[in-house]
Formats: sequence, structure tokens, C-alpha cells
Amino acid sequence: MKRRELIKGLSILPLAGAVSESAFGAVPAIPQKARKSIYQAIGVRPLINARGTVTIVGASQIMPEVQQAMDDAVHEYVQIDELMDAVGERLGKLTGAEFAYVSCGASAAITAATAGCVTGGDPDKLWMIPDLSGMKDEVIIPAYSRTAYDAAAKAVGVKMIEVSTMEDLKLAIGPQTAMILVLAGSGSENGPLSIQEISSVAKPLGVPILVDAAAEGLEVPNSHLSQGADLVAYSGGKYLRGPQCAGLLIGRKDLIIASRINAGPHHGFGRGFKVGREEIMGMLAAVEMWFKRDHAGEWMTWVSWGNHIQKRLSSIPGISMELIEPKARSNRAPSLNVKWDQSVIPLTGEDMEKLLWDGNPRIAVSGAGSFLPFPPNLQPNISVATTSLQAGDEKIIAERLFTIFSNPPMIKRATGAAAFNLSGQWDLKMKFSASTVDQTLIIEQKDTSLIGTHVASIGARDLDGTLHGSEVTIRSSYTKAGVRINFSFTGTTDGNMMQGKVSLSEYGDAEWTAKRHDYRPAGSPRSRG
Repeated sequence: MKRRELIKGLSILPLAGAVSESAFGAVPAIPQKARKSIYQAIGVRPLINARGTVTIVGASQIMPEVQQAMDDAVHEYVQIDELMDAVGERLGKLTGAEFAYVSCGASAAITAATAGCVTGGDPDKLWMIPDLSGMKDEVIIPAYSRTAYDAAAKAVGVKMIEVSTMEDLKLAIGPQTAMILVLAGSGSENGPLSIQEISSVAKPLGVPILVDAAAEGLEVPNSHLSQGADLVAYSGGKYLRGPQCAGLLIGRKDLIIASRINAGPHHGFGRGFKVGREEIMGMLAAVEMWFKRDHAGEWMTWVSWGNHIQKRLSSIPGISMELIEPKARSNRAPSLNVKWDQSVIPLTGEDMEKLLWDGNPRIAVSGAGSFLPFPPNLQPNISVATTSLQAGDEKIIAERLFTIFSNPPMIKRATGAAAFNLSGQWDLKMKFSASTVDQTLIIEQKDTSLIGTHVASIGARDLDGTLHGSEVTIRSSYTKAGVRINFSFTGTTDGNMMQGKVSLSEYGDAEWTAKRHDYRPAGSPRSRG
């Protein structure tokens, strides 16, 4: 929660049940702000972003000064390395770091930094990636830092070595250790594997520390560098309000130069990670503006928008609300948490998210991960983030929520006893966009409830679901070692066959069929067919 096709992912609802189309039509449309939309011209619906700075819904509002810098930059040409050198020096002075590099996002900064620590700036080694033979090929990561964004480092070809204690760390560091990757947060600031503690072991051995601080703003002096980090990666399109596809890597100049040559416009492994002159100058403008912005005034505005929504909903029976103002550096943004009594308002969080998403105007709420469903929110609550709103959005959101909560639509859900018993092993075929893959379902059924195991390509994961009549719903999630995969199966069964569609969450949709496994005694021939 939280940084990455959403529309298709929402088309299949998991365990909460399907929402009838008539339900959405029952809620009056609220006129969108009068403005022409470049997106509507090509048939794409714009939205109001009350989910916060998550990429899939556009993250943040770019600063006007950033847009101006980008517009100015495209009118002239420059040599990109010379521009990177000058901007790197300027960003270093602004941030209090030795040097800096503008990447095409925080994830790209992590990839480039990993490659830089592996190759040390040697072009021969750069061209060998992802074959790391003869190179340092291990990245140590504290257990609290495992996220989906590990993929940025793994893309280089390194092995991720997870540690949970200082003793683990000391045993893990060796001649193959290229760097240590740490996710900024409470664990990196305090505790046995804080940056400071890690640095006490890594620094004497010359092992660099990279901190993923994508969802943070900037501080001078930089807290992570002060604790002993060598490199820090930031997102440009979140709180810095820079170009959406830009990021920032600050820290040691030697490592940043070694990192930068692994990315475009240079040839080799990182050619695809290039960043244009307009994004470089836009990122510089965003950092310049960061130190000029009225952060206290911005915060008061965000809070006032949350207060407006809270006041509008306060008269509705069964609702409780809390305006959260977090103090931590990461994801520091006010949000309004709205809860309700389901005996009064018979909706789940997922129901409300979909009602808002399918309504007019489209509104995106709740930031539990970068995509929905992730997994579906079956609790009676939503979260409304205010940092990515535009003035007036808070009024539209408040009226929309008031209308739905005041007269909640009836949601059609699958009910009734199970028509079959699905217990046993099932041979599952998943038809993806360009392949068909054999997988396995192992199901235990009690009344209408299903539990069991879904065995797929990356490994086994628990499943749960329901069977009402012949309508089956199954959900499985794999969340080990930073991986996050969520499947939501819906379909029908005749007791021996199942088929339907499956939402792959952020990865779109697929089709599925499953047949009861044909058990035969050992040595018994199977029929051909």
C-alpha cells in the first residue's frame, strides 16, 4: 500500500459479492468541475484522486514551476551528461549531499544504484548484467524492508539475503555483498537493524547502504545520510510534486557516478531507464520549490478539506470518523478514516470503493496498496486522502459520500446453500494473455465456506472462498519475500468442472477452468484423450 490494469482488476469482485449495475444508477451523478478533459477525448474517464500519491491514479499535482521548467527545457538541446553533472552538483548543494542523480523514478534509482554497487562503474561489468559471474552478487535486506519494490534491485540479477537480527547481518556480510537495501520507516530509524546500527557493521567493511525513501520529502541535513547511509532514493512524483516519471538519488558522488552510467542514455543494461532533459530540469525545479513551499500552509489546507468532508457526514446515523495526521516521514499525509455500522449501512469498504469508482464523477479512495482489489476490503471502512486533491474536490467527495451513506443501495450477493461439495484436488488451467499454465487447487469445504491451497508457478499459497448454489468464489494471495500476487476467481461449477474469470489485481484479468483430479492406483494406465 501500495506503489503498482486497475479498471479491469475491479471488474471481478471477490468474496464480497457482485454489485448490481442498478445499484450504481440509483445514486445521482454530481456534475464534474467544468473543464475540458484530454482523457475524455480518447474515451478514458478522469478521476478525483482521494487515494493519495499512488502511481496508478496519477500520484500528485505537479507544481506550476515544475511544469514551466519542463516547458522551457524542451526548446533547446543539451548534452545530457553535462546537464546531469551540473544538475547533480546543484541538487547536492540543495539537499546537503555530495552529489545527486535524476532518475526516471525512485524504482529506477534503486535499480541503477544496485548496478552501480555491483559494477563499481566498470563498463565491462555493466555489459555483463544480468550475468554477475565474478562480481559481488548479493544484496542484504532487513526483514522489515521486504516489499514489492525489491524487484528494482533483483532486476540486476542479485540474490536478496534477508536478515532479522544483527547476528544475522554479521553472518551475511561477506565478499559477495554488493550493498544493503533498507526501506525508510520506523524500523530504519529505531531498533536493532536501524540504519545507524547497520552502518556500524557495514561501514568498516566498505559495504554501501541504500535507503528507499520514495514516499518522503527532503530534509537538510538528510536524516538517512546522517545515520550512515551512502545513497538515498526518492520519488519525484509524490510529495516533491515533480514530474511523475522522475526520481532522485542522492549521496556519495563516486557511487552516484557509478550508478548513473548504468542508466540511459548510455547503452547496455539500463538503456531503458533514460530520463529526458525536460524531466531533469523539472526535477531540479521541484527540489528548488520544495525549499520554498509553505509546508505548514499546505498541511492546513489538506486538513481543512478533511474537516469539510467530516462535517458534511457528521449528521448521518451509524458513521464514525477520525482525521489522521501522521507524524512519520514516510507517507506523511492527512487522511479521513470513515467507519460505519453495517446494521445501519449494509456496505463493505469494497462496495463503497466500487460505488465511488463507478459513479460520476469517478472518485478513487483508500490507499491500501497501489492497486485494487489488494486484497478486497471487506470491513465497513474507507480512507479519504487529501494531499492529491484539487480545490473543490473535497466538496464533490463530501456530497457523493453523503448521498450514498444517506440512502445506501441494495447490493446483490450470492446466497443459499452449496449445491455441490468441492473438496479435493483440482487440475487448474489459467489462460493468461499470451500463455496457458497448469496449476493446482486443493480445496476443503465446510457448508458454503472453502479453504485450501492454490499451487501456482511461484509457489503455494492459502486460498479461501465460498460456494452458494453453483456460484463459486475463490481468493488467494502470495506475499512472501516482497512478492505480492492476489488472484480473485469467480465462476460456476457442476461439481466436477469449474470455470470463469479471475482478476489478477494489478496484472489484469485471465480465464480459468478446473477439473477434478483423476486419481488412479499406482501403475494403472490413464486413458488417452
